[in-house]
Amino acid sequence: MKKQSSSHLHGLFDPELFRQQGHSLVDGLADFLDESLSGKRDVVLPHIDPAGMLERWPGDFGEDPAADFNELIGKVLSDSNNLRDPRYIGHQCCTPLPLAALCALLGNYLNNGSAIYEMGPANVAMEKRLIQWMAGLIGYPAEADGIFTHGGTAGNLTALLAARQSKSGFDIWTEGAMGRQPLTLLVSEQSHYSIQRAMGIMGLGEGTLSLVPVDDAYHIDLARLRRKYREAVSGGSRVFAVVGNACSTATGSYDDLEGLADFAEEFDLWFHVDAAHGASALLSGRYRHLLNGLHRADSIVWDAHKMLMTPALATAVIFRDGARSYEAFSQRASYLFEKDAREEWYNYAHRTLECTKSMMGLKLYLALRLYGTRVFSDFIDYTYDLTRSFAEEIQRSPDFELAVEPESNIICFRFLRPGVKDLDLLQKEIRQEIVGRGKYYIVQTRLRNGFYLRCTIINPHTKMDDLLGLLEEIRRIASPRR
Repeated sequence: MKKQSSSHLHGLFDPELFRQQGHSLVDGLADFLDESLSGKRDVVLPHIDPAGMLERWPGDFGEDPAADFNELIGKVLSDSNNLRDPRYIGHQCCTPLPLAALCALLGNYLNNGSAIYEMGPANVAMEKRLIQWMAGLIGYPAEADGIFTHGGTAGNLTALLAARQSKSGFDIWTEGAMGRQPLTLLVSEQSHYSIQRAMGIMGLGEGTLSLVPVDDAYHIDLARLRRKYREAVSGGSRVFAVVGNACSTATGSYDDLEGLADFAEEFDLWFHVDAAHGASALLSGRYRHLLNGLHRADSIVWDAHKMLMTPALATAVIFRDGARSYEAFSQRASYLFEKDAREEWYNYAHRTLECTKSMMGLKLYLALRLYGTRVFSDFIDYTYDLTRSFAEEIQRSPDFELAVEPESNIICFRFLRPGVKDLDLLQKEIRQEIVGRGKYYIVQTRLRNGFYLRCTIINPHTKMDDLLGLLEEIRRIASPRR
C-alpha cells in the first residue's frame, strides 16, 4: 500500500501564508470600499445573463492549482452586486458594517456550530445577551426568551410551529394532525411569502391561510379581519393565530399592532409579528411609535441583517413567554442532550430547526459592544428620514406617482408618460433598462393598481443627489425616442 503524504495539506494551514492572504484580502476589500464610495466603480450590478455568468466560472477542477488568489478575489468582486455603492437601493439586504464583516470572518474561522453549548460556548452566551437586549427594547417581561436562526423564513416557521402547538388544542407534535379540525391562520394579503410557505411545510396546506385585505395605506383591515375570522369558524376551521406586519415587504407599511393584539386577546389567538425589517425602529426615538403594541405579541421575528447593518444571516425569534420557545421542536437526541429541554437553555438545538448553527450572534454582539447603539439609531433615522424626503420629491414631480406615503425606508412609485396605456409594461421596461445599464439597482413589486418601481434606502452613504439622479435616469430611459 502506497504511503500517503500530508505535507502539501499541512502547507495550506501555514500561519504565514494565512497572514499574507489575509492582508491581501483586506487590502483589496478596503480598495473596493474606497472605489465604491468615491464613484470610481460605476457599476452596481454587472449585467451578465445567467448563462454568460456560468461561462465565466469554469467547473473543471483539476488535481493541481489552476488560479491565482488575488485574481479570483478580484473576479468575485467585479461579478457581484455591489451593496457598498450608494446607488444600491434594491432589496432589503443591508450594507454591512466593515467591522461586522470582519467579525463574520472570525466566526467562519472558528467554525463553532452553536446549536449545543459545547460546540460554541462564547456565541451561545452572546446570543443569550442579544435576545435579552432585544426583548428589553420590545418591552417584554423578564421571562421572555428566544433563539437566533438563519433567516426570517426559518424564523417565521419556528414561531408558527410554536403557535400551532400552543393553540391547536392538542399535542400536534406527537399526535399528528390527521383527522383533526382544520387549522387556519389569519394574515395580511401583504404578508411575506414565507408565511404561506410555512403553512405548507407544516402540512396544513396553503389553502388554510386566510388572506385579509388591506386598507389604502396597505395596513391590515381590522374590520375585514373580523369577517375573515367569522368565515373561517363558520366553515368549520379552528383559527389558531393572527400575523401582523412590521413592516410589510412590498410597501414598508406597519400594521396596527395594538388593534391586532386586541383582536388576538378577544378570540384567544396566538399573535405573531413579522418584524424582520421594521423591528429595528425600536432603537429610534423618532420612529419607535410605529411599533406600539409590539410588546403584546406572543412572538416576533427580527432580522439583524436588514436594519442593524449585520452580514446575513442573523434572525432573532423572540417569545414573550420564553417557555413557549421550546414548543416548536420537542424531539430528544440522547447523544446531544442530558437534561430536560427547558433546563438546557444553552443547547439551542432544542428550539431551532438547525442542528448545525453558525455563530450568528458574534457579528452583532461585537458591533454593539465596540460602537454602542447610537450608530444604529442614527442609521435608522437617516434612512427613514431620507425616504420621506424622497417621497416629497416624487410628489412634486408630475411625471411620477407615489403608491403610498412611506412609513419606513421602503418606497414604491411609478413613472407616468402621457399616452401610455400599459403602465405596468412601462415600469417593467424601465426597471429592466436600469438593471441593464448597471448604474443603479432597484426592484419592482405588484400592488393593487399594478406594477411599481420599488426602492429600499438601506445604504448609509445614499444621498438625495443619488435619488434625484435615479429619477433623471428614469426620465432618460422612458422619454419617447425622437
